[in-house]
Amino acid sequence: MPSEDPGTLHTAAPAVNAERTNGMLEATSTDSSITVVARRRKRIVIGMTGATGAILGIRLLTVLRRLNVETHLVISHWAEATIRYETDYTPANVRALADHVHSNRDQAAPISSGSFQADGMIILPCSMKTLAAVHAGYGDDLISRAADVMLKERRRLVLAIRETPLNEIHLKNMLGVTRAGAIICPTVPAFYTKPASIDDIIDQMVGRLLDLFDIDTGDFQRWSGIHKE
Repeated sequence: MPSEDPGTLHTAAPAVNAERTNGMLEATSTDSSITVVARRRKRIVIGMTGATGAILGIRLLTVLRRLNVETHLVISHWAEATIRYETDYTPANVRALADHVHSNRDQAAPISSGSFQADGMIILPCSMKTLAAVHAGYGDDLISRAADVMLKERRRLVLAIRETPLNEIHLKNMLGVTRAGAIICPTVPAFYTKPASIDDIIDQMVGRLLDLFDIDTGDFQRWSGIHKE
């Protein structure tokens, strides 16, 4: 066994205490000069409104749950009605997919404040009524208030609109929120993927939307050019 260099100093690794604070895992050594803070989970706010396309919001929640992204969900009154009418889910089933659920009437919820750290918000589907409220800065409910917070804090806000055709008021509202920093991303299917089912179309849409938050679902096909057989 080789002899140790008498000039080498050996020290035991300091003990580490870990605790979770505000979503962050903070590990602090007994040596007060060493503090290691691990990055918290990515945190996304989801608003579901009464526009058609409730299944898109449901699939979004399912994917984010699989990817271990922390979700804060707000469902409007008419979104509940749309969920019941368009899908086999109940509003309770949908809420169970989220980490945190807030009432659309709760203006005191954490997500109504800019001091609450979130990595962005998506309204899916987004009705024209909600678009108008966001454009006007009219935070009369939690969805529109949380969206207003994203804009004022310069955070990512995606409005996945569901309406056709569009009138001049709709278009002006879209232009206004875009200038304020939001992204308008209509839920338009991509046919270059040659989808074989509605599920394929939904996965492609949700994957494209989450790409805007730098979240890769692995469930959608990226364009790679036209390849001749």
